[in-house]
Amino acid sequence: MQRPDHKRRIENFGVAWEALFGYAQAVQVKDTIYLSGQLSHDGQGNLIAPAVLDAHGKPADFSAMEAQVRQTYINAIELLARFGATLDDVVEETLYVLDVPEAFAAASTVRKQMYGAAMPSVASNLIGVSRLAFPEQLVEVTFRAVLDG
Repeated sequence: MQRPDHKRRIENFGVAWEALFGYAQAVQVKDTIYLSGQLSHDGQGNLIAPAVLDAHGKPADFSAMEAQVRQTYINAIELLARFGATLDDVVEETLYVLDVPEAFAAASTVRKQMYGAAMPSVASNLIGVSRLAFPEQLVEVTFRAVLDG
């Protein structure tokens, strides 16, 4: 239970899985904003560029990786803006991916475009995982941003 004197600001997109799982998309405590794992969805919760699945329900190829990474960053930018923040305020990100080489190639291009720098000033982690929340999902990214006081 949250203490009454503990101030947090919460933001959500209003997509179905927020209520199903029970979490906030973003939480601000003092000058720090924590973004939950962001996906490549639109405003209605439809996945953008979902991976084609094979007969076993696993991604058949990873050609949608770049489009998913791009939409994931677009969603993060939208959430950050609700707090008056931008990607310039991000100090750390973690990319969880199904295919590390494909994600490295796609994310290295998209990240530089999104941050507007050849060498973004952000600590970054790229971690290979066996599965994400949705079978068609290839990438999920968490962010931590700090606002200048």
